[in-house]
Amino acid sequence: MAGEPQEVVPHRTLITVCAMMATLMQSLDSTIANVALPYMQGSLSASYDEITWVLTSYITAAAIMTAPVGWISARFGLKRLFLLSMVGFTISSMLCGAAQTLPEMIAFRLLQGVFGAALVPLSQSTMLNIYPAEKRGSAMAIWGMGVMVGPILGPTLGGYLTELYNWRWVFFVNLPFGILATAGMAMFLPKTDPEAGLKFDWFGFGVFAIGIAGLQLMLDRGETMDWFGSTEIIIEAVMACLGFYLFIVHMLTAEKPFITPRVFKDRNLTAGLLMMFAVGMVMLAVSALLAPWLQLLANYPVETAGLVLAPRGFGTMGAMMIAGWLSNKVDARLLMGLGIIILAWSLYLMTSWTPAVSETTMVINTTLQGAGLGFVFVPLQVVAFATLEPLLRTEGTALLSLLRNVGSAIGISITSALVTRNGQIEHAALTGYITPLNRAFQGSAASLMPTTSHAAQVLNGMLNDQSQIVAYNNDWKLMMLTSLPMLLLLLLMRGPKKGSGGSAAHAPVMD
Repeated sequence: MAGEPQEVVPHRTLITVCAMMATLMQSLDSTIANVALPYMQGSLSASYDEITWVLTSYITAAAIMTAPVGWISARFGLKRLFLLSMVGFTISSMLCGAAQTLPEMIAFRLLQGVFGAALVPLSQSTMLNIYPAEKRGSAMAIWGMGVMVGPILGPTLGGYLTELYNWRWVFFVNLPFGILATAGMAMFLPKTDPEAGLKFDWFGFGVFAIGIAGLQLMLDRGETMDWFGSTEIIIEAVMACLGFYLFIVHMLTAEKPFITPRVFKDRNLTAGLLMMFAVGMVMLAVSALLAPWLQLLANYPVETAGLVLAPRGFGTMGAMMIAGWLSNKVDARLLMGLGIIILAWSLYLMTSWTPAVSETTMVINTTLQGAGLGFVFVPLQVVAFATLEPLLRTEGTALLSLLRNVGSAIGISITSALVTRNGQIEHAALTGYITPLNRAFQGSAASLMPTTSHAAQVLNGMLNDQSQIVAYNNDWKLMMLTSLPMLLLLLLMRGPKKGSGGSAAHAPVMD
């Protein structure tokens, strides 16, 4: 654990720029491929269910590998781990861009997630180490924008790169930023001494990783493999249950477990972890669904789809700046409550969307949605750590990142599976109305009856579109119902003490 930073740190501005590059690279890559998925689907010969693994494999690997970052940075030194992560992330990005098959892409995305897992917590740690306590609030506002805005602006950048070049450039774009950030950190980041005697709870980490991997595989493969009618899904479910069971038992009984049990005794942090899980689900799941909705149902060109999603990021940035300014003046729980209500309202409005919805309506809605996320994220960083004992802040920070990543991966998997499943159910239901006895098919509409192959194709296309619209609207409703329970979590939280300036929330240092 690093001590308080000196008042003057050489090259502080350059280190900040490099740390933000690392944060943006990692957070952008969680969503930058969203709008390119239809193009990747054709190039890699993948189904809609399978191509979402490009997103979830990255997020799952990052979730699993986030947990041991604190130990690895202390054992081998923050600077050494930072440089290794940057180099590995950049190389694996190039491999993703060069992938020729779906298995290759998934393997390289897993590798990218493994190296990228450390970038966000190490960037946060670096920012905290180089700024004194009175400036940490401003430093965390800058860092928080990278964490929240990166995933939201990712589809916009991905859309332009895909249109101007091709989908491979959503990965190749990391090369110049990776080189600059690595060179800057190598030259200017102060070196830290490793602690050779540290031991790590590898058993706890191992069973935890098995649990996460089993759960994610079950969610990703379930729809394709007929869920529990498949031996594979049953095995993956057993892996998940056994992994989590062993992890919990080990955590409660081991002398020095992977995660200290008393960290969950803090009411604010426990409620904050649950809220961060929900934020992760909504933030990336909605983004992952909107991109194909705009392209496949509303027939938006890829660059226009990315542009329509951009206001979500601007709404987040604006709300985060306002929330940061108000954090010392207004109860943070009130700001979070406002953000949750705005978020839920924007999702409620989406439940009635059809491809005919205007661009203006979409821009207003996505801006509101981004603002809601911004009003939740910044105060949450203050309240979650307001009552946590200082020795546990490092674990608390890692757990928040972990829950955000796990929530994102699970949210994408569940919503993608539900779009496919509900689309099939609605298609079958609508097919039942196709009969000569239905008055809708009498008169001028009689030509739509599937009496010829052409008429059958036209009618099937219409049924597919209508069933997909209903399926997506059901997902928006699910996201709305996911966000509303966050209001109840506010009742469990206690506000930060007066005059804390939110610094308590920003004290966790990873090295």
